[in-house]
Amino acid sequence: MQNQFVQWFRNSSPYIHAHRGTTIVISFGGDAVLNPYFYRHIHDFALLNSLGIRLVLVHGIRPQVDQKLAEQNIEPQFSHGLRITDLTALECVKAAAGHVKVELEALFTTSLSSSPMAGASIRVASGNVVIAKPYGVRKGVDFGYTGEVRRIDKQAIQQMLEQESVVLLSPIGYSVTGEVYNLSAESVATEVAIALQAEKLILMIPEDIQDPVSQQTIQQMTTIETGLFCNHYSEQLDPELHNHLRAAINASERGVQRTHLLNHNIDGAVLQELFSRDGIGTLISTTLYENLRTATLDDVGGILDLIMPLENEGILTSRSRESLETGIEDFIVLDRDGLVVGCVAAHQYLDNQMIELACLAIHPEYRNGGRAQRLLTHIENQALHCGMKRLVILTTHTSDWFREHGFESGTINDLPTQRQNEFNASRNSRVLFKNIATPSGRE
Repeated sequence: MQNQFVQWFRNSSPYIHAHRGTTIVISFGGDAVLNPYFYRHIHDFALLNSLGIRLVLVHGIRPQVDQKLAEQNIEPQFSHGLRITDLTALECVKAAAGHVKVELEALFTTSLSSSPMAGASIRVASGNVVIAKPYGVRKGVDFGYTGEVRRIDKQAIQQMLEQESVVLLSPIGYSVTGEVYNLSAESVATEVAIALQAEKLILMIPEDIQDPVSQQTIQQMTTIETGLFCNHYSEQLDPELHNHLRAAINASERGVQRTHLLNHNIDGAVLQELFSRDGIGTLISTTLYENLRTATLDDVGGILDLIMPLENEGILTSRSRESLETGIEDFIVLDRDGLVVGCVAAHQYLDNQMIELACLAIHPEYRNGGRAQRLLTHIENQALHCGMKRLVILTTHTSDWFREHGFESGTINDLPTQRQNEFNASRNSRVLFKNIATPSGRE
């Protein structure tokens, strides 16, 4: 247990350093606040503040408003995941927002006394920093006092953050004429993150985002992929989740570096997401978290870590560090936040208009995620760009995988002339080739 803690702390230290001084905006729904264990998230928020992270929290109030309406025997009205707010509902919104805000402020005081953060002085600040406008009539529905953000007073928020306060905002906005509007927590958080150009926006939701086919948590999507996901599964997605995904797209496309959607029912969700390489939620950004790029000499150690176990099993031909350094420009790597999780070499034979694939390897913890396919697709597109006509590979263990991806069985005569002369018959490698004519997929 002690060794596990030491290893975890060492692994998290780069993230502690990277996040210090950054601005992170976190939203969570009223349902999260009702969870009896929510105080643990408060402990984590206080810890983030103590680590020098500039923190803005935006809370939701939906179930609290519903409860106050139910006390008056009024059925809540919604359309497309947004509340229709009449005058009665607006009074309930005001009451619920005030109640939840006070409860959260109290948690930052009372719950910390019995936590590892006991003795810490955490200041919570708030203010009327959200200027709103009416949502109006959409598709024939009058949303009443439901509003949307017009502008964020970012200077006021920055002043609070500079005083090392945790900024706590309610989903309420005020018009320039003094009207009060009911807003969604995720929209407020998104606009605040955009106004502050925050490094991260974290949207806490009731469950993981899963691929409807594989039932696995989706670890990451680009904004384009997120939009396609929303469109394809529009009838299956809960309206609130759909709104959160659209908020993530909006934030990413308007300057927020990364948006994370986390299950608020997981204890320590924010800490696990921020201080580990893989996190536990869904990351959305304009580009992939994993970077596919040409290798450099700095990657030699990471490539060796990948291929040495496969060399020991006889799956790959043994390569020395010196040979890797000499031919490093032929390698493509998948870089996941500094860790090489995949690699492939592409040796060009211009006279034969061929590229030989070699050393295709994926980190054991990152297999079954389509990464080998992504590397192969990149090499195919690279080959086309260079005017090559054929890919070839020598393999002893993975011929089935390559056949599934369009390769055919060949002979030594299908290899480039130079490779025919170097062929090592003792390995009994199979020769596979693939003729290429059109790009095989998206980078």
